[in-house]
Amino acid sequence: MRTVFLEMERLRHPATGLGQFCLHLGRQFLARAAGDLDLRFFLPASGRALLGTGARCVIQHGWHKLFIPGSSRYDVWHCFHQDSRYLPRSKSRVLLTVHDLNFLSKYSGPKQAWRSKRLQDRVRRASGIAVDSHYTGSVLRENIEVGKTPVKVIPLGNSLTHFRDAKRPAGAPSGRFFLALGVLSPRKNLHVLPALLESFPGHSLVIAGPGHPEYARVIRDEAGRHGVLDRLILAGEIGDEDRFWYYSNCEALLFPSLAEGFGLPAVEAMSLGKPVFLSRLTSLPEVGGEHAFYFDDFDPAHMREVVERGLHRAATEAGFSAGLIEHSRKWSWEEAATSYLEFYRAV
Repeated sequence: MRTVFLEMERLRHPATGLGQFCLHLGRQFLARAAGDLDLRFFLPASGRALLGTGARCVIQHGWHKLFIPGSSRYDVWHCFHQDSRYLPRSKSRVLLTVHDLNFLSKYSGPKQAWRSKRLQDRVRRASGIAVDSHYTGSVLRENIEVGKTPVKVIPLGNSLTHFRDAKRPAGAPSGRFFLALGVLSPRKNLHVLPALLESFPGHSLVIAGPGHPEYARVIRDEAGRHGVLDRLILAGEIGDEDRFWYYSNCEALLFPSLAEGFGLPAVEAMSLGKPVFLSRLTSLPEVGGEHAFYFDDFDPAHMREVVERGLHRAATEAGFSAGLIEHSRKWSWEEAATSYLEFYRAV
């Protein structure tokens, strides 16, 4: 039996993209109970309750960054993201999941070079590499020496939990609204959205996501500059029920991100038949395909035209919502888990 160490430290922040990746993949692993694989879940104490019973856990502590006792007993060591600080000192086969190379656009000079070297070192240590999208795989090969290490595209699944009678979140708008989700970070490009509200006086804008109060101020300043601050709602980090309510009741998802390795919000919104408006950058066209609408730039006039055209098509084209729902079924955590389990056996 092959013993697999699952490095899921990011489960301490379950509402983030990496947290959702750990959570849903972990639950699917437990549901499949692969008899030829002994799975050991390395996670924070709070993560045990999220996965439920049946998980054989190694509880993470701060000192594990220096040393993880017994690492030599594991045949495969899966780092759930490329920046993991938990690597084996043993000869365990390392499977590395690379979600994105956003640091290439975020940093320059010595800092970018240091991040590149760190990723290169981890790729050299890896016996196998998984990426979320073909786009990320191509960027990886262009910037990092992969050699003969196998690179496998394993797309993410739909993380949206459904609720029969989801309660209206406190502070939710009473009328029509657009929705944007993501960590409040400049790479998400959310500050371009308040200007769009000037062209849609009957709509509010809900931005849901954790962190970065400095960038939240930038978004508020933009809303004030365009006279729409009273129609901007920064909902902060939201739970599963609130997320489902916002998706179910929004007019559309606005996702003008500059740097994505996949784009989970687009899949989640489409799974409820909601129109999605994406930037035409990085992996997003791979996810949205011909079913999404795209911003070629972020000039307010251009964005308004794209949104008006898209909303009109969504309202008048027969079967539009059904097409979105069908398209979203291409991605599932069941298939992702099956692919990872196969990779553990083969690596």
